[in-house]
Amino acid sequence: MGGGFSVGERRRDADRDLAAAAGVTVKAVRYYEGQGLLKPRRAANGYRVYDAEDVVIVREVKALLSLGLTAEQTYPFIECLRAGNDRADVCPASLTAYRIRIAEVEQRIDELTALRERLTGLLTDAESWRTNE
Repeated sequence: MGGGFSVGERRRDADRDLAAAAGVTVKAVRYYEGQGLLKPRRAANGYRVYDAEDVVIVREVKALLSLGLTAEQTYPFIECLRAGNDRADVCPASLTAYRIRIAEVEQRIDELTALRERLTGLLTDAESWRTNE
């Protein structure tokens, strides 16, 4: 990865260019950097410098967050990319993160199923009471 991505000369422009290339907001770029997901190089003047690898990372983070993973849960995927893999989800730690998220989703499904059953029971009771009036 790396190379092939040109950004503005000023920090603000670099953030904006990266955000546009990756399909996120400038606020998201800054958040990802604050979370340690993005590690831009610094130019001699101290401004951030992003490259094509950063675009891939930001897109990956965006996709993972859309699946309900937390920023912290995306670290294994980003490290997998930084290790030179073409895919972020081929490393053992990434697979573990998927398994953890699946377990969380299954738990939430169980909770929602129980809630639906409770609400259905309440509705049935209320309708039954109403017709017996």
